[in-house]
Amino acid sequence: MSGGKGNTRGTPQGGVVSPLLANIYMNRFLKHWRLTERGEVFRAHVIAYADDFVILSRGHAAAALAWTKAVMTQIGLTLNEAKTSLKNAREEHFDFLGYSFGPQYYKANGRRYLGATPSKKSVQRLKTKVGDMLVPSNNDPWPEVRDSLNSLLAGWSNYFCYGTRRSVFRGVDRYVYERVRDFLARRHKIPGRGTRRFSFDVIYGEHRLLRLERLPLSTASCALR
Repeated sequence: MSGGKGNTRGTPQGGVVSPLLANIYMNRFLKHWRLTERGEVFRAHVIAYADDFVILSRGHAAAALAWTKAVMTQIGLTLNEAKTSLKNAREEHFDFLGYSFGPQYYKANGRRYLGATPSKKSVQRLKTKVGDMLVPSNNDPWPEVRDSLNSLLAGWSNYFCYGTRRSVFRGVDRYVYERVRDFLARRHKIPGRGTRRFSFDVIYGEHRLLRLERLPLSTASCALR
């Protein structure tokens, strides 16, 4: 732990004023970007959300980064060096707002394309939340547990409704099934792993758990749900 009341610079992470200040400063940066026509100079676009942003440049990324550091210094800010890097998006992945952007491959022919998929950190955070909901001390009736799980899964899938996601959704389904199966087998004192009584089809059929892999792949359907 560091900072707190003894820190004379910055604002506490999670403080109510932090998002407002972040947007005020980012607005100054973005306005200067527009007025100096950096988009044309660097052949670039800035995508920003609060204090998190990505600069997409065609061939001038290093120059754009150097300019950004200089401007941030002028307005009294510094970039987080641990989270700042140059990436060739055609060859490498980078994470932004929960997604991982970069090269993807068609399974049918191995051809490469640029796409987006839920990042590994986003998947792990979801798994952690699912695990926290299915602890042995949870004595809520199954319908309530199921509804909470379905709400969590629906919200997560709605956010990650763009890009390449089927294989990730399939992996999440498998993880959720195993956690739910263990949860129900323990609750009903079923010997072993409970795979016979609580099969994949039973969990996602009779017990009405939301199966992400079966959700519509259309982004329009995802946005409207």
